[in-house]
Amino acid sequence: MRYHSCIVAAVLGSAIAAPAHADSQVEIDVAAGRLDSAIFVLGEQAGISIGLADPRMGARRVPRIKGRMTSRQALLRLLAGSQAKIERVHTGHWRIIPMGQKGKTASANPRYAKARPIAPPLAYPDIVVTGHLINNDLNSEALGSLKTLTLDEIGPSAQMRGTGALIDTLPTISSTQLGPGRNRIFIRGIADSSFNGPNQAVSGQYLGEARLNYNAPDPDLRLIDLSAIEIHQGPQGTRFGAGTLGGVIRMVPNAPQLDELGGKTSIALGATQDGNPSFDGNMTLNVPLIAGSVGIRASLYGGRQGGYIDDRRRDLNDVNRVDTIGGRFMLRAEPGEGWSIDLMAAAQEIDGRDSQYADELGDKLDRATPFAQPYRNRFALGQLVLRKHWNDMELMAAVNIVDQKLSETFDATIPSDGLFFPEQPALFRQRGEIRLITSETRLSKSLDNGASWILGTSLINNRYQIRRVHEASLFTAAIAGIENEASEATGFGEISWPLSNRLTVNAGGRLSHVWLSGKTLDTAELLVSVAKKEAERDQTAFLPSLGIQYRFSDRLKAHARYQEGFRAGGIAVRNEMVERFRNDDVAAIEGGLVYGSGGETGFSAGITVSHTKWNDIQADLIDNDSLPVTQNIGSGRIWTLDASMNWRPLPGLSVEASAIWANSRLTKPAALIFVREAGQQLADDLPAGAVIVESDDLPNVADFSGRLGVSYAKALSDDTHLSLAAWARYTGKSRLGIGPVLGAQQGDYTNTGLSASLDLGQRSVWLEASNIFNRVGNRFALGSPFTLPYGEQLTPLRPRTIRIGFDAKF
Repeated sequence: MRYHSCIVAAVLGSAIAAPAHADSQVEIDVAAGRLDSAIFVLGEQAGISIGLADPRMGARRVPRIKGRMTSRQALLRLLAGSQAKIERVHTGHWRIIPMGQKGKTASANPRYAKARPIAPPLAYPDIVVTGHLINNDLNSEALGSLKTLTLDEIGPSAQMRGTGALIDTLPTISSTQLGPGRNRIFIRGIADSSFNGPNQAVSGQYLGEARLNYNAPDPDLRLIDLSAIEIHQGPQGTRFGAGTLGGVIRMVPNAPQLDELGGKTSIALGATQDGNPSFDGNMTLNVPLIAGSVGIRASLYGGRQGGYIDDRRRDLNDVNRVDTIGGRFMLRAEPGEGWSIDLMAAAQEIDGRDSQYADELGDKLDRATPFAQPYRNRFALGQLVLRKHWNDMELMAAVNIVDQKLSETFDATIPSDGLFFPEQPALFRQRGEIRLITSETRLSKSLDNGASWILGTSLINNRYQIRRVHEASLFTAAIAGIENEASEATGFGEISWPLSNRLTVNAGGRLSHVWLSGKTLDTAELLVSVAKKEAERDQTAFLPSLGIQYRFSDRLKAHARYQEGFRAGGIAVRNEMVERFRNDDVAAIEGGLVYGSGGETGFSAGITVSHTKWNDIQADLIDNDSLPVTQNIGSGRIWTLDASMNWRPLPGLSVEASAIWANSRLTKPAALIFVREAGQQLADDLPAGAVIVESDDLPNVADFSGRLGVSYAKALSDDTHLSLAAWARYTGKSRLGIGPVLGAQQGDYTNTGLSASLDLGQRSVWLEASNIFNRVGNRFALGSPFTLPYGEQLTPLRPRTIRIGFDAKF
């Protein structure tokens, strides 16, 4: 059964995402301590902004509050007996003032707690109104490109999963499917390549203030102990810089609580039909070292995803097992006077025993290969963040270093022709090493009229190195490798200014200068000299942004936004020759409407339409040796329609639908790219190196993806809550890449899921099932580029899997 039509009908009957409504009940857990620290935590958990009329009130002690409650209930409990009271500024915005003081006569500038907007279950806001805060994400929060999720909204097993959990939840996110730790992430239809190579990623990824990737694959960090996950859609060049053509995914970790000892542990077991069992476990511990001043928070996790792919030739079952182990350590110190110091270290290792693709000759859950194709991703991160808060200003300075190593093995066997040439077994191994150092300083301020601004500088140095070896029965030969280095110096700024109580404008710009250098590795001396000569250069780019938001009423709002982004160029090796590829850039304009009604029941919907122009697109082709090589394939455009709705017919019951339609075209192919339409004959005298493609669709851009979900939550008692959910997600057709070998189709499948969770206060138990109807599908039409010319490949869905988990807090 296919769910494509029912998702289309559901979304057409409404439109896009519900904004967060502050009157719904959410899970609150705020430690006892200072009032100013408590309202920052409460603001993040409840998705509200909270102002202090008098900054001196921040030193008052407040009790711990915990449980499911509305934001108003939480504030009243927090301030009980404190000689302070709350005042609602407007929906989602609160102010704390001393008893006996009227809000309109407050003499001090209010200090607002930075709050990340939290959406209701299974609703994905396109316009998130967070009030006039000390705002480091003006463009996203004011103008509708930000979607925010919590782990509870993703599902009970979210903390034991990585980026795949986000893909299941949001149709606007997609990826390649080579395996955890090997994939490239795409947002809102901006997709380029199926391979991990020298070109920069099209989507940025962050953990807190730390940038995780530049031209590295998705490290697939576990979503453990996060307060929120932000998805900034569309080009984010002004705020986040190069390599954010499609958008940014930012994971926000829970900060150490300085006044309470506590923690959480979880364990889960899973069974996959016709596959090996899986298990996961994790633990988080929060320890105050000096009450109210210094604390640490640490998380450890590990797990195994049981295999489900068989190898007919080697007579092995369930070969694609994946083991993951990792952890995160955080230290926070608050010495006083508004200063805070945060240290973070994180590490993760993913070991894949074999690749997860199948061929078309068996039951689509097996293949025949002479070798195992293992891979390993090792990731490490270090971060230092300094902050200073005073009145309505914030200064932030961060330094980060990331190290990532990815080792991969591919089957490169040439099959027998059945006549003269016997089979030639061979392996291709490659090892990529990425080192990324970033530094960013930001100053932001909120003004009395509701305006806010941000100024910042950024320094980046990224080095990417890849070495490759071809191993056959009679010889082992090194293949030309690559080392690219990029350094970037940037200044940026944005301002949000209300022209009236209905109209707000936003403008910004980013000026970047990039130095690029590259060289080949393991090549002949002549080739090295050519590489040095052609690969050193620099470039300057200015990326403007402009947006407006208009409030027709408290329920209906509109926005329009223009934004640009770019990626640096580099060098590649094609057919044993050094080639350089140019930088590419995008310019996107979007507009949208959002309608929302708050409360336990109601309806929220909206729609966003965007047009992206993409110049000098960097994508990967297959050369004569079946090696992927980066090349500028020409210019193109992408139209997207992003829509979703959330209907709450009864208290606790939510029905949601979300979808994205994408139409992509290569409108101006490069000189050596020739598009052949169906039945068309091309000239015989094509130039040397010409690439013939059968479609002008851009690679890895699905024509339609959608999700339909239902959830229900009910309080059985003060400490017991029941949650139920069901969902279906459809992924439409797309092409693997550019060229005759990479023209394979993929997608056109539906995944489904069910979950039930019983929260008993300090304990909870949950049950989850995925791929209910045990569909095979084809998530990705590639396993090894070297054997792809000899037969179709597919990456099936994980077969029907049931998991049971237990959580405990202490």
